[in-house]
Amino acid sequence: MSYPKDIGIVDTMLGIPSQEDRQDWYESFKPLLKDEESRQMFSMPAQYMFKDIPETNNVDDFVKWTVEHLDRHNIETALVGFNPDGTSEAAAKNYPGRFAFEAPADPNGGMAEVRRLKALKEEHDIKAVSVFPAGTCPQIAINDREMYPIYAACVEMDVPIILNVGVPGPRIPLQTQKVEHLDDVCWFFPELKVVMRHGAEPWEDLAVKLMLKYPNLYYSTSAFAPKHYPQAIINYANKRGSEKIIYAGYFPMGLSLDRIFSDMENVPFNEDVWPKFLRENAKRVFKI
Repeated sequence: MSYPKDIGIVDTMLGIPSQEDRQDWYESFKPLLKDEESRQMFSMPAQYMFKDIPETNNVDDFVKWTVEHLDRHNIETALVGFNPDGTSEAAAKNYPGRFAFEAPADPNGGMAEVRRLKALKEEHDIKAVSVFPAGTCPQIAINDREMYPIYAACVEMDVPIILNVGVPGPRIPLQTQKVEHLDDVCWFFPELKVVMRHGAEPWEDLAVKLMLKYPNLYYSTSAFAPKHYPQAIINYANKRGSEKIIYAGYFPMGLSLDRIFSDMENVPFNEDVWPKFLRENAKRVFKI
């Protein structure tokens, strides 16, 4: 069955662009990039993997521009990274209910980072914390001790942790994002909801095995055009994992919504999977 177009979608990875175009975030792990193409030529660190990255150069009002794209594709709510420059607060005020916020975190910050995250929860009701383990500088693995204060804080705040897993797109080492590391975390923190981001490749079969093992582990489809969703993930959603697989896009960082939803019609999900995948799982896991 093709995806039902009358469902109000929750997109669990979307961005509101800005004039800086995320360069501050790229600069944070630029010391890890060794090749000149990544350091000098790419506009985003994994550009070699994405064609036709959406252009935002001629946008005057980025929030309005983003909402227009949401409306065009029946996206009811988007989970976006909280930006302290005031954009996020303006988006929440001017478009109530259209945006929920996650807080990107750097475990290198120790307890100061924990306090910052708790303040964001108190002041802005963040719905999740996210970490890009391979992009921390220095790199910190998913199961390293430096991550545990972040995990404990998420349990206390009752919010999920979103973790990039699998081979990272930027040309940086992958060791920190091996899917096997999740086994330690899900075992030690049974109350922590863990959401995998960015594919888990080439260990998607292991990702499925761990989701079968741990009720607190989930998978989001971020950064993948639907025609590239791993077959193991589609099979799992259609059998035992219909409540574990969550839609996430990658707009405007790498994919256009036009590209995503033109592909979506061909994903062979079962009829009962679609509403869970597009909406219900995200609302339950992130309390949106």
